[in-house]
Amino acid sequence: MYWRLSVPVCMIVASVVSADSADARTQTLPDPHTLTAIVESAPTLAPFQHVRFCLRYPAECKPSSAAQRIELDVQTMRLLDRVNRDVNLAITPEVKAYDADLADGWTIDPDRGDCNDYAVTKRHNLIAKGLPSGALRLSVIKTASGIGHLVLVVATTNGDMVLDNLTSAIRPWQITEYRWLKIQSATDPRLWNAVKSPEFGPMASQSGRLRVADR
Repeated sequence: MYWRLSVPVCMIVASVVSADSADARTQTLPDPHTLTAIVESAPTLAPFQHVRFCLRYPAECKPSSAAQRIELDVQTMRLLDRVNRDVNLAITPEVKAYDADLADGWTIDPDRGDCNDYAVTKRHNLIAKGLPSGALRLSVIKTASGIGHLVLVVATTNGDMVLDNLTSAIRPWQITEYRWLKIQSATDPRLWNAVKSPEFGPMASQSGRLRVADR
């Protein structure tokens, strides 16, 4: 069963990358000992537009052999940073009316698009760069203002990191101030699970500054 409702209604922010690009290559990561991974609860219905996406791009929705976490070293951080910034710059923000126009759908590498297009393009590009698909998961969230949004979560040895078209900073999921609703299964991207409400206070420490070199 799949869900036709609660399709992410993306925020459109022009020139989002330029707003914080001065610090884009320096990522401050919390101490991994203070992090908790995203906790999934019961299976939930997939966003209807993701069902359509899998029909259009079946290679993007192949099951993975196992859930995986990638080593978050300087080289990997550089790759995540480059893909996040490149995709944010390459796609011009555009509002898409999915229910009003059946031709609209989640699209990889479009000239114009919304948060869904940014997220699936980043996932596609990182898989093409050799990262395991089981570590790259789309997630539906709500922003602090209550707007539906789609981001890419990367499961790493330093916790679950978020690639977002609203910022060039790559952030641990705990400090995004988002309300997390659902996330792709790590072993079968066609399936989705609800996200259990996190139970944590302010991050105890912020350490391990990684310098991301120029492209």
